[in-house]
Amino acid sequence: MSAVVDALPLLVAAWLILAGLYGIVATRDLQHTVLCTSLVHAGAWLLLVGVGHTEGATAPVIDEDVGAGAALADPLVQALAVTDIVVGVAVTALLLACVVRIKRRYDTLDPADLDVLRG
Repeated sequence: MSAVVDALPLLVAAWLILAGLYGIVATRDLQHTVLCTSLVHAGAWLLLVGVGHTEGATAPVIDEDVGAGAALADPLVQALAVTDIVVGVAVTALLLACVVRIKRRYDTLDPADLDVLRG
C-alpha cells in the first residue's frame, strides 16, 4: 500500500504530462494549446513535489521544536517547485496574451488559418 501511495504523485504527474502533450499535438485551437501547455507544466510541478517528498520530514527550518537530528525536507526541490509555479503562471499569461492578440488581428484561433505568419 505504501509503494502505491509513494508512486501516486509520479503516476499522476506522468498522466498530466502525457495528456498535455497529446492535447498539444492533437488540437487545432490556440487556446486549447495554451491550456495543454499549462497541463504539462502542472505535471512537471507535481513531479518536482513527488520527487522532493520525504516521508516524516519537516520543513527545513530549525528551531526549538525541531531537534538537530530531525529529518528535513530538501529545500532545493521546494525552491524549484515554487520557481516552477511562478514561471508557469508567467508563461501561461504571456501565451494567452499572444492568443488574444492573434484573435483580434486575424479573427481566428486555428493555426492552419494563420498563413500570413509563415515566412
